[in-house]
Parts: sequence; structure tokens; C-alpha cells
Amino acid sequence: MAGARHRASAALSVIGLLGGSFNPAHGGHRRISLFARDALGLDEVWWLVSPGNPLKPRAGMAPLAGRLASACTHSRRAPIRATGIERELGTRYTIDTLRALQRRYPRHRFIWLMGSDNLAQFHQWKAWRDVARLMPIAVIARPGYDGRAAASPAAAWLGRYRRSAASVKHRAGWSAPALIQLRFDPDPRSATALRHADPDWAARYRGLARRDPVTHHPVDPDIA
Repeated sequence: MAGARHRASAALSVIGLLGGSFNPAHGGHRRISLFARDALGLDEVWWLVSPGNPLKPRAGMAPLAGRLASACTHSRRAPIRATGIERELGTRYTIDTLRALQRRYPRHRFIWLMGSDNLAQFHQWKAWRDVARLMPIAVIARPGYDGRAAASPAAAWLGRYRRSAASVKHRAGWSAPALIQLRFDPDPRSATALRHADPDWAARYRGLARRDPVTHHPVDPDIA
């Protein structure tokens, strides 16, 4: 029986979750995901391509199918899987998505990944303390946001739960809340700059995402 429990525990996968609009996805997303995977000892990173971010305007937002296709393209040949699963789950807020993922994938452990720009406004998210209690949070530094992030109400609350990246690699005894801060060389790429340079970028990805890499369900090319 003890051997069976050990095998069951060993089968657990550790997944980093990076949510965003990916409007469009780009090499910067890939770079920070691979950095976080190495730093935290993750098996994979899942990109949660949001149907709609409540804190972002809808103007200029490409259809979900195009954003998912761009994410699938930029995650090729890497331990990264892009998914539009939030659409299937019918969730709009992070707290509801994370609870649904934990129910659907009980054999996975999850870590929430976000940039310091998101930490700066984390206290505006629905039930943000409950998000922190669900799983560890790893914050990746972004140039220009560190000061605001450090001064935010969420950082003050999470400050008592700081942990090192090395501690997360020891999977026994995981607990949340936990705040892990990661630093690496900044990446200058941004979705905003890419949209300005190529306003019709989504047209190149039309129809390219045929199956969701996580759910394996067909992707409707017309989903908005």
C-alpha cells in the first residue's frame, strides 16, 4: 500500500498557469514561461488564453480563436500548452477558473504565474485573497512595475508568505498562500507594440488552431 501511495504521488504533475489575453502571443511570453519552468521545477506551463479580461477594454481585442492560434504557434516545441479552456468552463474570473481546474485535474499541482504589473493591481481582482489561498503565486519582475507592485495592498498582505524558488522544487508539503519572486533579464517585447506595428496580425492565424492542446477538443474558428 505504501508503494502504491508513493507511485500515485510521483505521478503528480506540477503546472505553471500563465493567464492573459495573448493579443497576440509573442516570444516574450515563451521566454518568461521557460524561465519560470526552470526556476520552479515545473513539468509544464499552460497559457490560459482568456475569452475576456474584466480589467481590460474589449476595443482592439482580437477574436479568441486567433489569439489561441498565435499562442499555439509561439509555444511549439516547448513544454508549454496554450488553451482556451476558460471558454469551455464558462468562467470569467481567475478565482472561478482556478477552482474549476483543480476539480477537473486533481492529479496536477498548480502554481499561478504573473508579472509584477499584475501584482500591482492584484487587489482589484475578484476574491484575490482566495486566489492566493488556492495555490502558490510566482511573480516575475517586469521593468517599470516593481515599485508599484511592492507598494500594492496585495504585496503587503502576501509579504508574510514569501518563499524561495528553491523551496517550491521540493514538492512535499506544499502550502498556500505562498509568494515566490523571480527575476531575470527583462524582455522588451510587448503585445501592444506588436499590435501597433501590425494591426491585422490576427488574420495570419485564422483557422490555424484546430484542437485545444489541453482539452483536445476542436476549436471553433469563429469563436470571439
